Amino acid sequence: MTDVRATLTPPFAEFLPAWVAEQRWYPGKGRRPALRRVGGLRLEDPDGEVGIEVHLVAEDTAAGTSIYQLPFTYRAQPLPGGEHALVAHTRHSLLGDRWVYDGPHDPAYAAALLRLVLEEGTVDSDWGAEGGTATGHRQPGTTVGRMAASRVLRGEQSNTSIVFDMVDEHGVPATPVICKVFRALQDGENPDVVVQSALASAGSDLVPRPVGHLSGEWPDTRTTTGMAHGHLAFAQEFLPGVEDAWRVALEAVAAGEDFSDRARALGAATAQVHATLARALPTRAGGADDVAAVVAGMRARLVAATNEAPAIAAFDKDIARLFTAAAEAQWPVLQRIHGDYHLGQVLDVPGRGWVLLDFEGEPLRPLAERTRPDLALRDVAGMLRSFDYVAGSWEQAHPGRSAAPWAAAAREAFLDGYAQASGRDPRADAALLAALEVDKALYEVVYEARNRPTWLTIPTTAIARLVNRHKE
Repeated sequence: MTDVRATLTPPFAEFLPAWVAEQRWYPGKGRRPALRRVGGLRLEDPDGEVGIEVHLVAEDTAAGTSIYQLPFTYRAQPLPGGEHALVAHTRHSLLGDRWVYDGPHDPAYAAALLRLVLEEGTVDSDWGAEGGTATGHRQPGTTVGRMAASRVLRGEQSNTSIVFDMVDEHGVPATPVICKVFRALQDGENPDVVVQSALASAGSDLVPRPVGHLSGEWPDTRTTTGMAHGHLAFAQEFLPGVEDAWRVALEAVAAGEDFSDRARALGAATAQVHATLARALPTRAGGADDVAAVVAGMRARLVAATNEAPAIAAFDKDIARLFTAAAEAQWPVLQRIHGDYHLGQVLDVPGRGWVLLDFEGEPLRPLAERTRPDLALRDVAGMLRSFDYVAGSWEQAHPGRSAAPWAAAAREAFLDGYAQASGRDPRADAALLAALEVDKALYEVVYEARNRPTWLTIPTTAIARLVNRHKE
């Protein structure tokens, strides 16, 4: 792949669409994408043995154009233990047999990526100036040592994260690093990078310490000459051996353990993060346009949920009244928030307490929505729904038994902790909070109907409960 005259057999066009369709991060489940290459980057292997390229490909659908980042490595011999990451076995017209691998699973790509970030290097497009560039940015004051080994974190759906085992100059194990490779690229700053870096720079220890990021530019598919700009990857400290709060909460339900103390502490941590964000990043009063946009989004999700689960139509009028009440309520100041807050996004770190992760927001929402100031209560509502989901998922495995009292206690404790730390009780904004909870449950209805139909009763039951509660 080092010569423009060279060819691969079979070519990318033959094997790439089927491979992309099988990836967890690809949102178009059940379809074979029609991909076109819009740019790419070439990274260097210091040993000169492995070819490393990043392909930027576009897919045009009825919903618009999506850009995906596809890092690949090319090896003359199979990568030991890399069978699961093999994309294709091809023949290069000049170099002979080449095994093509999904880059994050290959230590050569992982090392090149981390080096680019830490050394603040720049790489150009393999298409020349019109193809864009990528530049590494190291967090000021960061000391992380050198890479000893790398592996891909399993279980992710929208991105691919590489975990780096690090050692210091004496070979002693150092704090590991995790680097998230963003698969779907959008023009603009990724909130995961911006929000988490702002929190860390403000002195918060409630988020992992950022290490650096990779930013880039690529041809803007919306124009014929413009360039899009955004983040390609984000590196931060990795906290190994710590379970996320979802698993911890599930274990508590199963053991019949009260979760109130932990939930109360989580509420306080959430309020502290919101307060820090309000100081570190711009805020503004919510105007009529903001209210209209938020409520329009709620109503659109109601339509989508009703299409997926027609039984929701029975609550249409009551839900509409909740949304109208929210629109007429007194709105607090809008600020940057987490945006996709649930128990899977927080860790209970021994000796440190709660640590919040993944400030990217809901990945399927447009970037413009995820980066504008929003209601901090949206995060509160998301966590309240998450406690309900823990109870519901446990009930799925234990038919006829109820974990509703556990969830109710955890929810109230979370709100108590938030109120104490923030100085304002979220329950004082009952109309807004109720509407945001229902809105989140409607989002869940669509997800479950499309992915886990047997779980659909969790959000539909919650909608009925919330609607009936606010009829009183």
